[in-house]
Amino acid sequence: MSYYQPGILAAPVPSQARHLFFSLESIEALPQALDQLLTRVDGATAVAGFGASLVKALGARVQGLKAFPALTGVGVDNPSTQHALWVWLHGDERGELLHRSNELEAALAPAFRLVQMSEAFRHKTGHDLTGYEDGTENPEDQAAVAAALATGDDGLRGGSFAAIQQWQHDFKGFAAMSPEARDHIIGRRLSDNEELDDAPEYAHVKRTAQESFTPEAFMVRRSMPWIEGDKGGLMFLAFGCTLNAFEVQLRRMSGLEDGIVDGLYRMSRPITGGYYWCPPLRDGRLDLSALQAPK
Repeated sequence: MSYYQPGILAAPVPSQARHLFFSLESIEALPQALDQLLTRVDGATAVAGFGASLVKALGARVQGLKAFPALTGVGVDNPSTQHALWVWLHGDERGELLHRSNELEAALAPAFRLVQMSEAFRHKTGHDLTGYEDGTENPEDQAAVAAALATGDDGLRGGSFAAIQQWQHDFKGFAAMSPEARDHIIGRRLSDNEELDDAPEYAHVKRTAQESFTPEAFMVRRSMPWIEGDKGGLMFLAFGCTLNAFEVQLRRMSGLEDGIVDGLYRMSRPITGGYYWCPPLRDGRLDLSALQAPK
């Protein structure tokens, strides 16, 4: 039996998903809402993450968890849209996910209020809407377990830290670039996904090469595209044993390490940002023992 929420590492990403973000509206109603959450989140078809404000409302503390920082880089901005609770619903059919999200919203009221919902989906075999393959350098098997899952005492072991950013692409601007310019932004050839030997320093694969950090910054990415009307992009989602790997990568991408800004910002920009702690499982249910207030 899994000691972690299996949806975190299950591959490939689901064909359909919904990201639900909730604010905390009533501390008094929180115990009943958490009981409802435990019955509706199995860690596989629904993954749950707690924001720092919710953990504080419970009188507890999770080492390493904090609110997503609004990060200003060299001519680029990474906004913070931190919420109390995040639930990532998985499925194969959009209608089913609609009904499940409505039921969850009703079950968690009045303690929680749904403030943002973003639909996501798997494109081709796991590609961004630009056509480039996503998650090529993801660690696998035991390396993925080590990168994504926390160790430590009961109540924390098997937990994971989730970093989420919704990126909105400039599709028209990207399409107007030459194929070479597009490849240079990503650092890979669209035709065969091979990394470019002569990729510029601003290429995304160079900015985020996990083994180029000290210590190495490995995390497990579970990103999926999103579309809303004529807008779209990528719901970036990464799981780590801590938040350190994501933060050092984001700082380098933003030019705060050496002044070189990731080429990704030339065709996309983040419009949200949040950090969440995903509790482990015990006997098939979320283990919230780490959130019990210290006596």
